[in-house]
Amino acid sequence: MNRELNMDQQQLAGAWQEQMGNILQPGDQATVLADEADPNALRIHIDSSGRQMYSFDFKCAYVDSREVRVELVDVERSGLHVDERTGPIQELASDYTRQIHECAQTLQQLTHP
Repeated sequence: MNRELNMDQQQLAGAWQEQMGNILQPGDQATVLADEADPNALRIHIDSSGRQMYSFDFKCAYVDSREVRVELVDVERSGLHVDERTGPIQELASDYTRQIHECAQTLQQLTHP
């Protein structure tokens, strides 16, 4: 039986912020904030390292205390929106989605005690 997420959203965002730094590739940076429109979701902004200067915005919503649904919201390069359907962008987005799921698993001791 899965339970609803029952944790302070700001505390959760702080735990995610700390853990994402350990999971991402060296040079990549994440900012994790509580989603003000959804009490069971976080907004994750990732700046990728390297010459491309891409930034990714994800919504990570808790379906229950164990499972998250990750949605790519936007991709920008040097502040301008880019087409996220291209191969390299899809590959990076897929890698980041996997890392977000990995972070959620790492934090299960907080979300599913």
